Amino acid sequence: MTIQDSVGHPDQRVALAPRLIGLGPSPTIAIQERANALARAGRRVHRFGLGQSPFPVPRVVVDALRAHADRKDYLPTAGLPELREAVAEYHRRRQRIERSADAVLVGPGSKELMFLLQVAFDGEILIPTPAWVSYEPQARILGRLSTRLAHTGADRRLSPDALESMLEGEAWRPRVLILNYPNNPTGLTYAPDELAALAAVCRRHGIVVLSDEIYGELHFEGAHASIATHLPEATIVSSGLSKWCGAGGWRLGTFLFPRELAWLQEAMRVVASETFTSTSAPIQYAAVSAFQGGLPIERYLARVRKILHAVALEVVRRIREAGAAVAMPQGAFYVFPDFGPARRALAARGIRTSRELCSRLLEEAGVACLPGSAFGRPPDELTARLSLVDFDGSKALAALEAMPQGADVDAAFIELHAHAVLEGVESLLRWVAEGPAAAASTRG
Repeated sequence: MTIQDSVGHPDQRVALAPRLIGLGPSPTIAIQERANALARAGRRVHRFGLGQSPFPVPRVVVDALRAHADRKDYLPTAGLPELREAVAEYHRRRQRIERSADAVLVGPGSKELMFLLQVAFDGEILIPTPAWVSYEPQARILGRLSTRLAHTGADRRLSPDALESMLEGEAWRPRVLILNYPNNPTGLTYAPDELAALAAVCRRHGIVVLSDEIYGELHFEGAHASIATHLPEATIVSSGLSKWCGAGGWRLGTFLFPRELAWLQEAMRVVASETFTSTSAPIQYAAVSAFQGGLPIERYLARVRKILHAVALEVVRRIREAGAAVAMPQGAFYVFPDFGPARRALAARGIRTSRELCSRLLEEAGVACLPGSAFGRPPDELTARLSLVDFDGSKALAALEAMPQGADVDAAFIELHAHAVLEGVESLLRWVAEGPAAAASTRG
């Protein structure tokens, strides 16, 4: 249902902001709600839709929240001073980005901060695709000009040459490039030399970069690098607790600004003071321990990365063996397969777009995933995002903790602890190859 559809009396629609007409809810939220409705009706649903970490919030962070549950006062709009210092130190420690606590802005989720950035920055938004589903709708809500940049090559990553080609010969105007890595939906990232080349193009053309590094700590090798080390004067680094700390529902995000963009940070702080006022006090106090890190956090992240990497390896192996194309993720918890090799067979079943593919998958096979078109890809590209999180992360972490130090997480471990993920992948692949009857035979 879109906003326009939900308006009651027809005459009331004249009061609806034109930019919202036809705008539906976020696809990730919509697919979760549809999957829940089918499950309540008794259907077996394989959940690949919502990108929510399966792992618990680290115990040390939960303990910090419990200890500060009585904190009830409004905090400064920019954030708790101790948290701002912890975030600045985190980026110094992790990515060698030298910025002070004054450079940090805290908000109720990085999603809200991204929206406020577009409120404050009057310019064009450049969005490499495939891209997270909310970048472009946020621009539309605010009436900002947004331009999709097609990723090049089989892995669909933005190349410096493609960016240069798009910008070459154009007059300067204010632009923000949103660069997300490891990427949602592909799980792919950039090596330091690739980031340096992209940074050089951005510097030549005076582009501000919003570096969305929310999945940075989920780089499988723990080797995440930031473009801010190559473009320090024009990069805003976005992070938060939702993905690497398993705390999506806590709603805490952070932006780190260079001093050259202090004017933009201040404008966002002013808007924040008139909207959300400040982020939840207990959550901010607890977040200090998350960003300060330490041995418990490091052990937690090492195990999380190892499990996610093993899940991705097994899923990619099965998808490739079935004949679909898929790049091997380097981080996060997504895969982005392309079922183009089955195009002719799918077309014979009336499936010619990614939206038709995912709609039929849900109704006929109980597989809930998102179409590539929701991530800015062409409608007839038969891609889909699978979120590999339908397993009990607490049990998987405990099982890995009980294993000898340095032990591998193999296919047998994943079969045992992420069985629902593998079962869902098999149901999807059978449906693609053989149709709804084959998928139905695998339902519980």
